[in-house]
Amino acid sequence: MTIVIETSNLSKFFKMGKNEVEAVQNLNLQVNEGEIFGFLGPNGAGKTTTLRMLTTLLPPSRGEATVAGYNLLQQPERIREQIGYVSQKGGADINATARENLILQARLYGLSKNQAEERSDELLAILELEKIADRPSQTYSGGQMRRLDLAMGIIHRPSLLFLDEPTTGLDPQGRARLWDEVRKLHENGTTIFLTTHYLEEADALCDRLSIIDHGQIVADGTPDSLKQQISGDVIILGLNMNDDESSKVQDMLNNMEFIREVNVEDKGLRLYVNDGEKALPRILRDLDNMQLDIETITLARPSLDDVFLKQTGRSLRDVE
Repeated sequence: MTIVIETSNLSKFFKMGKNEVEAVQNLNLQVNEGEIFGFLGPNGAGKTTTLRMLTTLLPPSRGEATVAGYNLLQQPERIREQIGYVSQKGGADINATARENLILQARLYGLSKNQAEERSDELLAILELEKIADRPSQTYSGGQMRRLDLAMGIIHRPSLLFLDEPTTGLDPQGRARLWDEVRKLHENGTTIFLTTHYLEEADALCDRLSIIDHGQIVADGTPDSLKQQISGDVIILGLNMNDDESSKVQDMLNNMEFIREVNVEDKGLRLYVNDGEKALPRILRDLDNMQLDIETITLARPSLDDVFLKQTGRSLRDVE
């Protein structure tokens, strides 16, 4: 299996007045050819800083990396020839049309005029932008604009594509549409490095992922293998209780042999149990005996948010 990205202690420091902030700390990761690799974490965790280093836009403060077979520090121009990059903010000229943006991008990557026009027409058709291709891009919807950004990122057929929070700001329909386009690129052999703070996006798209928090990787693996680290089921209870009641409930639950872990949340409790369907009736019966007001009940399998919670002590949903 060919490794297309490999980092060794990759780090980035920023000066903040007299202090030095380490945005990315000793990052070690590998991305294999042909996979969708996810970088999951809250805003400010270091995802974009990492991506900007790997795409040669930001020099690392320490460490090494190879990207698309080239040394990050010694051969940045060769890396730029091989990769595609779609930033959070996009790179389209909003006063130009989609067709004009694509042809210009293609020409910058060395395509002839005829090649640029043919490739632009191809992508306009694939991404269903033909009907608006000659309108100024400032008139596009959010979903149309992100499809244009994606087209600009792949105009030169890169073997490795970096997507930085590609669906931020899109409605559910637009997000699902972009997921489909990412899957098609993957099926055609493109290796994709995807940053996201959406749990569902990482779970739905990624072959493997790393979870980053405060500039450090706290977990990595396939979505399924990460969730399997937390065996059993998850019960989330929305409870209206005071501090004294909360303490009594925790004591009661901790004495139940089938409950492996009890976590207090802002609006209730998160329980990790061996068999949720059998455990839930008894838990509800005992809570009812304590005359507590149960507002919501959720029984589910462990999610990537449970993995993040276990590794950091915080819920990614709450962080966002």
